[in-house]
Amino acid sequence: MTALTLSTAAAHGLRADAIVIGVAKGAKGPVVAPGAEAVDKAYDGTLAGVLETLGASGAEGELTKLPAPAGFKAPLVVAVGLGAEPGKDAGFDAEALRRAAGVAARALTGSKKAAFALPVDGPGAVGAIGEGVLLGAYAFDTYKESGKEAKARNGKAPLAEAALLGGKPRDAAHKSAVARALAVAEELNRSRDLINMPPNDLTPAAFAAEAQAAAKEHGIKVQVLDDKALAKGNYGGILGVGGGSAATPRLVKLSYTHPKAEKHLAFVGKGITYDSGGISLKPAGHNETMKCDMSGAAAVFAAVVAAARLGLEVNVTGWLALAENMPSGSAVRPGDVLRMFSGKTVEVLNTDAEGRLVLADALWAASLEKPDAIVDVATLTGAMMLALGSRTFGIMANDDSFRTTVYEAAEEVGEPAWPMPLPEHLLKGMDSTVADIANMGERMGGGLVAGLFLREFVGEGITWAHLDIAGPAFNEGGPFGYTPKGGTGTAVRTLVRLAELTAAGDLG
Repeated sequence: MTALTLSTAAAHGLRADAIVIGVAKGAKGPVVAPGAEAVDKAYDGTLAGVLETLGASGAEGELTKLPAPAGFKAPLVVAVGLGAEPGKDAGFDAEALRRAAGVAARALTGSKKAAFALPVDGPGAVGAIGEGVLLGAYAFDTYKESGKEAKARNGKAPLAEAALLGGKPRDAAHKSAVARALAVAEELNRSRDLINMPPNDLTPAAFAAEAQAAAKEHGIKVQVLDDKALAKGNYGGILGVGGGSAATPRLVKLSYTHPKAEKHLAFVGKGITYDSGGISLKPAGHNETMKCDMSGAAAVFAAVVAAARLGLEVNVTGWLALAENMPSGSAVRPGDVLRMFSGKTVEVLNTDAEGRLVLADALWAASLEKPDAIVDVATLTGAMMLALGSRTFGIMANDDSFRTTVYEAAEEVGEPAWPMPLPEHLLKGMDSTVADIANMGERMGGGLVAGLFLREFVGEGITWAHLDIAGPAFNEGGPFGYTPKGGTGTAVRTLVRLAELTAAGDLG
């Protein structure tokens, strides 16, 4: 992980491989952003013109490199676009800073140290820049040639150190912002590692072991139910989905408690470590990225550990519903009826609608503890991707006010999301002649149907929200901002923010 330091040093005297500055898109061309005054002065105030000559406009994500001016100890200036110049007396929003820092950090892969002279107007900006650096510098190279010589030769080592200029090393708020950025980014990057792991290594048992190790390190209570314990407890959904695989299922419960906590949140994550579709096998071209079907469980895991590291005054319980969905002689079949942990029966019409089955058991288990709210996270439906694309997740809830709170939390931390309805008329499509409910309904509005199915397994009177992260959980395209190719860690920051709001009494 890249080291973060706060520095009041002058840009020209700092020994580093590069100095990162911000450039905004002004009405008449690029505008040098606050924080880069010393660099601009060294160019005799012509830096904006030089950048424009080099083709820079200040557009978000744009990156321009140029030699540092004479007298600077760093040899390189990296100008990164911040997007539109804010209005008078307005600063750059946190997400613009976060993305710009991520772009620069990724561009500086292989560098030992960089000085970030982006706009800093308070601890919020410090935290955003720090978070962007740590997320943008992420690399998953566990399965590639390792060793210092190989990394040096191939230039694959992430940026080693980032000095945040304008940050105040002795300011408690600035130090706290860096500490928060470090805790959240490290855990989010842990979730990315899990998502990127190949399914032959990340089985349900291996995932559970990762959770046990982290729980021990951070003082979190952990309980793991294996296949025998799940059978004894009548967890029919998790057992049904995991029955076709030699890698047996698990249900992991992570409990972070604070002695002063007055509220309790439960997070529930879908953890299908590989999804073949089961007997309803996925078509060719749809299997290659299905190691990411445990992204919801990874997000929940990371969020609980982050809450513990931050010492938030809230009790947070994470439920990881882990299984591998495979076709075999012991796999659940279309037409089978499963008796869920809640006692409700489900007719399985499509074994590729498996996520809702494992979540149903975990939601009911979470409900039995009567938390103040439950949020589940899942790469649940292709329908949500059709509706919202590959960068936005959908939010459904049984309470409109809570849905708004979750949406606002997601927007605040820079995770694109959109509130979605739960139309009651779609329930009719899940009627079954042999069971209480079927796991499939109308094809149109399939993401909403899935949300309605999950709602059936939330305890009465408990506030609940469902995040369908099927689109943004795994980036199959090129990296952008602080988002890498592969696992993204989507929803971790939203969950952490919800925990912070709850601790502060502002859940709504």
